[in-house]
Amino acid sequence: MALEDRYGLSLSTTSDQAASAYREGIDLMLSGWTGTAQTLERAIAADPDFALAHIARARVHAFYQQGDLARSKATLARELVARRGTERERSHVETLALAIEGRGTEAIAAMLQHVENWPRDAVVLSLPLGAFGLFAFSGMADHDRARHELCERVAYHYGEDWWFLTMSGWAMTENGDVARGRTVTERGFDLRRANAHAAHAVLHAMFEDGSIEDADRLVDEWIPTYDRAGILHGHILWHQALGALEHGDATRALNIYADVLQPSATQAPPLNVVTDSASLLWRLSAYGHSVPKALWVEADAAAQKLFPRSGLPFADVHMALFAAATQNREAIAVRLAVIEQRLADGKLPAGPVVPAICRALAAFADENYAACVRELDPVLADVVRIGGSHAQRELIEDTFLLALIRSGGLPRARNLLDARLHRRPSMRDARWQAAMV
Repeated sequence: MALEDRYGLSLSTTSDQAASAYREGIDLMLSGWTGTAQTLERAIAADPDFALAHIARARVHAFYQQGDLARSKATLARELVARRGTERERSHVETLALAIEGRGTEAIAAMLQHVENWPRDAVVLSLPLGAFGLFAFSGMADHDRARHELCERVAYHYGEDWWFLTMSGWAMTENGDVARGRTVTERGFDLRRANAHAAHAVLHAMFEDGSIEDADRLVDEWIPTYDRAGILHGHILWHQALGALEHGDATRALNIYADVLQPSATQAPPLNVVTDSASLLWRLSAYGHSVPKALWVEADAAAQKLFPRSGLPFADVHMALFAAATQNREAIAVRLAVIEQRLADGKLPAGPVVPAICRALAAFADENYAACVRELDPVLADVVRIGGSHAQRELIEDTFLLALIRSGGLPRARNLLDARLHRRPSMRDARWQAAMV
């Protein structure tokens, strides 16, 4: 009898142990849960020639920026699947390998064709989804809509599957259908509570609809069930820190930072280490709260080791936060030179918005608020192209808004705040609005 994954797709292994461990490992991966790597290693040990287990393990390496290990396992998976694999498995391995190798355009094309042929291959379908997925980091301006439309296209293949409800609900939320997105995501969360991606997606919906108290309770009640080594553990508490800032509670936000976000304390993947620490410290400073210089210096030193060179625009923007906050003009100049050369060479899909943000952040840190406004104003509509989520990208809008206020652009600042407050309640925005009266 042929062995299958949880979605009914055949697996080219004759080992019941390998198939069982693979199914468990994929569920752990799709839920952002701890034990993923160890469980996939069990699958590999039970059948060393099982290509899908190797490529899944490679993907976990890629999450943690272990590039050499990820690429070597992807190469092995290609060799194994060529010898013993179905057409679906060969396509599966190749698509994941392209993503691991950073060949984003090719990976997206392969993913779309694969999903057309095998829509229930959740691992491949997961590639373009989420704030750090292929779509988000493609440079496209409509990646929120693209994720939502892709999920809508394959929804009837999944029904009430906990993973699909999680990701399709999150795509709805980010695409602007917040009420429906929250309902769908909460349905998926109820089906599997040991699902960090669902908890995260619900927090995004709560952020978008202004349910800050609900979000705070959710984190307090749920986070004790999630190990600190979990891939989203720190980031989920980052959301709680944003809630603390809604209340103007800088002390609580800094305590959360020290507990789980500070580079010396976190177990998060490198991209989360850099983006969560930089963005929270920047928000604290920009909102007028005192941030010990030592926190910036320590986080910057860690970030420089993790992302020493320009590459991913989302990382580059957060590295610019560090350079601006620490007044490291040389670091931002070097990174900007590389970014602008890539732009000139046509190798920066996100476009001019990336160097403009970097220059604006430097101007803001220098208290040259008029220059910050001048840099950001023409590219505000393109900030989405750097990737990430609405909650993460709002930092750029906040910086622009505060630069407007501090450079005398009060009428426009009032209009922006009014629009934001009509979209969702925000105690922070209300405080800013009241201060301008």
